[in-house]
Amino acid sequence: MRWIIRLVGLVVVVIVVAVGALFLVPAERIAALAARQFEAATGRQLVIAGSVKPTVWPVVGARIEGVTLANAAGSDAGPMLTAEAVDLGVDLSALIGGSVIVRNFEARAPRIVLERDAQGRGNWEFEGLTGGGESAAASGGGGVPAVALDRAVIQNASLRFIDRVAGTDVTVDGVDIELAMPEAGGAAELRLVARRGGEEGQVTARIGSVSGLLAGDVVSVAAQLSTAGAQASFEGRAGLEPLAAEGRISAEGSRLAPLLALAGQSGAEPLPEGARPVSLAGQVTLAPAGSLHLRDGVLGFGQNRVRAALDLTFDGPRPNLTGELAADALDLRAFTEGGGDSSSGGTGWPTTPIDASALGLLDATVNIALGPVQTGFGTFDQLRGSLTIDRARAVLALRELRAFDGTLSGEVVANNRSGLSVGGTLALRSVSLMPMLRQAADFERLSGTASMDLQFLGVGQSVDAIMRSLEGAGRLDLGAGEIRGLDLAGMLRNLDASYVGEGNSTIYDSITGSFTMAGGILSNEDLRLEARLLGVGGTGTVDLGRQVLDYRVTPEAMRNADTGDALRVPLLITGPWSAPRFRLDLEGLAEQRLEEERARLEATAREEAARLEVEARARAEQQLQRSLGVAPQDGQSTEDAVRQSVEDRARDGLLRLLGGNNNAAATQEATQDEAPAN
Repeated sequence: MRWIIRLVGLVVVVIVVAVGALFLVPAERIAALAARQFEAATGRQLVIAGSVKPTVWPVVGARIEGVTLANAAGSDAGPMLTAEAVDLGVDLSALIGGSVIVRNFEARAPRIVLERDAQGRGNWEFEGLTGGGESAAASGGGGVPAVALDRAVIQNASLRFIDRVAGTDVTVDGVDIELAMPEAGGAAELRLVARRGGEEGQVTARIGSVSGLLAGDVVSVAAQLSTAGAQASFEGRAGLEPLAAEGRISAEGSRLAPLLALAGQSGAEPLPEGARPVSLAGQVTLAPAGSLHLRDGVLGFGQNRVRAALDLTFDGPRPNLTGELAADALDLRAFTEGGGDSSSGGTGWPTTPIDASALGLLDATVNIALGPVQTGFGTFDQLRGSLTIDRARAVLALRELRAFDGTLSGEVVANNRSGLSVGGTLALRSVSLMPMLRQAADFERLSGTASMDLQFLGVGQSVDAIMRSLEGAGRLDLGAGEIRGLDLAGMLRNLDASYVGEGNSTIYDSITGSFTMAGGILSNEDLRLEARLLGVGGTGTVDLGRQVLDYRVTPEAMRNADTGDALRVPLLITGPWSAPRFRLDLEGLAEQRLEEERARLEATAREEAARLEVEARARAEQQLQRSLGVAPQDGQSTEDAVRQSVEDRARDGLLRLLGGNNNAAATQEATQDEAPAN
């Protein structure tokens, strides 16, 4: 606004000189005189390369062609203004009276460069027009007379804004501007139309006092912005020295893509159908330091309303948002629900691409307090936590999340620094299984309470891709509950897989197990189910991406009521988890029976071999006794009997060698006499 007033006022200097010399000086001398007068008033060089053609009807004025206005000293962005032609008509009677009423001002195809240098000074601040307070602003300062505008028009302008402080450089082509200020320095109305990326946006504004605004006062301002599918308004007050504003803001849009295209951001519509319209209302303050503050704010999307108290600063590499968000209830299903195909025969995860580019727009630290939240994967009764965003990495810290009669704590991370990844560490305690599984996976076969510890990480641009890439580990502990649609004890006891369907169930005391995840497949090796009639172990996989089960359950503590034999018939659970198939593993049972029979036969063979070995030894001893002519006494082994026989024979032979029986008797007597000595 300010720079428009400045430019119009400066051109008036040229026109005043041109009109004053209308019938006295040739056109080329008028141009030179006007340029010198302009430079004396502003300190900027004005070049008029084309002709200057005075007009007397319907208003007194002139047409100036080939206008170039120099930029501020030190700028390398080229001229501040170039225009093919500028037309201006003034009220002659007012001009004779010493004032200027511009009946018509029109600039065609101008190129305007607005620039703020590293010290924060704008190139629209002209040396000859500074200072002087309100009176100077009203009169134009530097010898420029007070100007009233019936209508000022800038058509098909190229508007470039350079901010050396913020490091931004934005160009918008096809800009149309209309300005009306019926009283010099009084109220003004502005209309601006901008076109970019195939979209068009319009801004209208009313300023309470132009002279006060230019003098640095805070004045009343009302503004409206509209694009295809979005509208916004502001009503309050604002000042330019320094730039500041406060007032009531209201915005609503069913489409954001046109607005983003005007801001230079291309891409698909970011708002899901169910989240429309999005709205914002509240008291907003733009502080002199450049920060933006929202109080009593209400953010809406779809039927949701979130109370907000937020502060936005711009002194870092990205805008930084801090504050608090609160809501009595939220329904986020429009953001999470979607369709998808699955070759598994299950319902499949949503394959709709997730656009997480918004994570890189700003950094944030926001505390969150929410009532019931419907997510599409479950309903949370209460959430207390915080959201932190740092360089496109968002961390949702859950101090307390109440859901399904239990609690959830931990953190969930979404990282979009180099492709989208989602991970976290969660602790689930005493959650009711049936409602949780019904909402999360449309599974209604398991009841009871659950506690779980989980670490996970998934990568991909859709829910389906993330689920197919999950990595991690965890542990599950279920309290007493029921498996509906499956009578596990009856199935195993009767070797009949028909114990499946409505009216069948398995009552259990506990289920425990640990698991790992790799490539979207959950693997478990230590499942334990304890029940009154049976105890079973389990092992297998769950394909989380395709929603497919491949699991084996084996009884480990179940007896046949009639025979007392242990039953170990494996049960296979396969297929999509929305409609799993149950069958007894009879092949596994046959292999088990063959293994048991093989073990029995091996034991029998070992017993028979031991018996035959004993018999063979006995026969060998009998044969040895007969051949040696020995007869073992009671308790005497064959070896002892053979030894005794050999000793007796040796003694008898010795006696014979010594001389017969007498000698034998003497020897025996001597032997008996010597025996005590031994």
